[in-house]
Amino acid sequence: MSLSQGRPYLAIPGPSTIPDRVLAAMHRAAPNIYDGDLVTLTARIMPDLRRMAMTSAHVAIYIANGHGAWEAANANMFSRGERALVLATGQFGLGWADHARAMGVAVEVMDFGKAAPADPARLEAALRADMARSDGPKLKAVLVTHVDTASSIRNDIPALRAAMDAAGHPALLAVDCIASLGCDVFRMDDWGVDVAVSASQKGLMVPPGLGFVWFSDKALTAAQGSDLVTPYWNWQPRAFAERFYQHFAGTAPTHHLFGLGEALTMILEEEGLAHVFARHATLARAVWAAFEAWGQGGDIALNVADPACRAHAVTAARIGGGGAARLRAWCEAEAGVTLGIGLGMALPDEPAYNDYLRVAHMGHVNAHMTLGVLAVMEAGMRALGIAHGPGGLAAATAVIAAG
Repeated sequence: MSLSQGRPYLAIPGPSTIPDRVLAAMHRAAPNIYDGDLVTLTARIMPDLRRMAMTSAHVAIYIANGHGAWEAANANMFSRGERALVLATGQFGLGWADHARAMGVAVEVMDFGKAAPADPARLEAALRADMARSDGPKLKAVLVTHVDTASSIRNDIPALRAAMDAAGHPALLAVDCIASLGCDVFRMDDWGVDVAVSASQKGLMVPPGLGFVWFSDKALTAAQGSDLVTPYWNWQPRAFAERFYQHFAGTAPTHHLFGLGEALTMILEEEGLAHVFARHATLARAVWAAFEAWGQGGDIALNVADPACRAHAVTAARIGGGGAARLRAWCEAEAGVTLGIGLGMALPDEPAYNDYLRVAHMGHVNAHMTLGVLAVMEAGMRALGIAHGPGGLAAATAVIAAG
């Protein structure tokens, strides 16, 4: 008997759960786009976005998803033929590389696979080799995901920055924070990041539709004369708008801004970033504890072995023998819980494609939501006869109890 009636829960890594307060803030008539509340709100949002990234850098807002934020960063950083080094730790690192390559950037990919973070030593060696060229260094920027949404690997950005500094290389450091912003600690200025990109639909708890790019003075100078930039993607008018409409290259994304303003109030003014990060860390550990217990008695394992390299926003895992696909289908049909697919872990026509899933714990998520997902998963494994160790839910509950 299906028990899926009632409010469904989308436990996928974006779009994340939207708070009722954010929905209510968006539920209004179209505003005056020339004066009044919207203009005042935007003036508050810009510095709040800097607070989210812990930076004094410039910020531009785009009517776009995360892929659009990639394109905005690429268009401003590069001219055709300039070189980028992409550190790939999953599907989204490779995706950013593909976007840059399609725009005419000469992309070199350093692929670290799907279960381990980028190695700072390998980065340093590559940059030293580039510095040793007889005609001078050619790499314009290093691109890396902070958290790869597909593999759930969290890269050590300070260590990568240290490797760049040790090599004495002048390249920009550009970081994809689409899955991590508002979930994992990210300190743009302290970590020496030159360009950061993110989007509204994950830790910021707003529907898809807003992309963000933060850029330092160094990045602004390096971007001068880029022949890829177009009027829409140009970050300068957006960050240094003389008139309100220039923030958005035209009509503002009115209702998204109202939702974003409410979400930023909830994160920055009410809960506080420190607590937001601690909450995500605890919920992540609860999920890991459940999987580790289940894995004691079945073909079940977390994708990332080292807890220090796991995201606090999403967890990728394997349940062999097609168990992941069967469990995802059961959870949605029988309990109203939608789990994420194992994106990029295997091709859709390969049998292993059915062995992977992802559990999101990002944004507007609390203990009962996370424990509820885990309880449903454990019930599903019992119902489907998927072999698993006992005590998964108990292990997760212990983590929550310890705080």
